[in-house]
Amino acid sequence: MKRQRLFLLMGFVLIFGILMGGTCAYAQQFIIPKFNFIQPARTPQDVTESLQIFFMLTVLALAPSLFIMTTSFARVTVVLSFVQKASGIQQIPQQVMVSLALFVTAMIMMPVWKDVNATALQPYLQKEIDQATMVHKALVPIREFMLRQTREKDIALFVYFSKIEKPKNRHEVPFYVLVPAFMISEMKTAFIYGFLIYLPFLVVDMVIASVLLSMGMMVLPPMLIATPFKIILFILVDGWYLILRSLVGSFH
Repeated sequence: MKRQRLFLLMGFVLIFGILMGGTCAYAQQFIIPKFNFIQPARTPQDVTESLQIFFMLTVLALAPSLFIMTTSFARVTVVLSFVQKASGIQQIPQQVMVSLALFVTAMIMMPVWKDVNATALQPYLQKEIDQATMVHKALVPIREFMLRQTREKDIALFVYFSKIEKPKNRHEVPFYVLVPAFMISEMKTAFIYGFLIYLPFLVVDMVIASVLLSMGMMVLPPMLIATPFKIILFILVDGWYLILRSLVGSFH
């Protein structure tokens, strides 16, 4: 027994030595390149380029949050999540609902993005305007879209919190004030849609629970029986068509 353990130990040492030798030979054959991106700036132009790269990296890092906060994605996602919870169909993969919300958002926001491309991005790529002008012109269509969906009451709330001078009109509202006001307006609208979606499914749940209770089947979970009826109801009324038609139409 001891001899077998000794042979196993010697074999392990031999295999380990072969692997280490092969790794060393491989490392000697192929030279690993050295990367050095941090270099001192020698001219003001180098400083400007470094700041522009830092700004672009910051924008890319915040891109998902900016996409959620300045588009219709929040409303569409919340409404679709209400549909999933109210219908009791938790087996639908979340990726399917998020993908549907992304494509619906792209369709809703396409006119805004076309305006951004025509008035800001293309002139900047053709070197007709500078970067600051490009950002200013790109925000104009986005602000117009957000202002159409934002309640004045929500704007007034965040103007009060920010302690700034009262804007003379809606177009003078700062962007950092408009974004949170737009978000809570979108959440309120999404919750109204969710309440209206829940009502018919709640009626089905109450009817099924009453029938089971009258039949004395108190041990049988009502959700187990109500789910097929809710699916049938959703199919018969063409629920996806009605919800998406109303949801997309609310942005026009």
